Amino acid sequence: MYQKYKNAELVKPGGLELKDRLVGVQRVTKVTKGGRAFGFSAIVVVGDENGVVGHGLGKSKDVATAIAKAIEDAKKNLVRIPLQNGTLPHEQKGKYGGARVYIQPASSGTGVIAGGAVRAVLEAVGVHNVLSKSQGSSNPHNVVKATFDALLQLRDAGMVAKQRGISLEKVFKG
Repeated sequence: MYQKYKNAELVKPGGLELKDRLVGVQRVTKVTKGGRAFGFSAIVVVGDENGVVGHGLGKSKDVATAIAKAIEDAKKNLVRIPLQNGTLPHEQKGKYGGARVYIQPASSGTGVIAGGAVRAVLEAVGVHNVLSKSQGSSNPHNVVKATFDALLQLRDAGMVAKQRGISLEKVFKG
């Protein structure tokens, strides 16, 4: 799922205190010759509020099962996100489908300035101070994936030094 990201560190769910956040539940209707068949799809974000987060989609004939399936799916797709003092290392843009998300680090005391699906993801990651803007599509599935796109592109100073093959001091002083 995260193959295109060089710095995506996959995490196993064992031993983590994960909290789940329901982003959205959609009622899906399939018209058959016997009438309408209703189903539900749920999108859930799970995270330990300390840099580990994952998202999942569950589908079922009833809501509770759809949510349970989504949580299981989210636990299979956990990744570690670099955080810095309760905020992000740098600003970043993410895109998925028609949804575009912009996230920017903020000073201490700002809080999470984000709407809907972006807020759910950022709170699950454990970001306490951030500014964000969601543009384009407001479809929660695409907004969650666009937010993950932005988060997975984040790099802290240690990662930058390692990728460039230079010391951490040289990253800052040039």
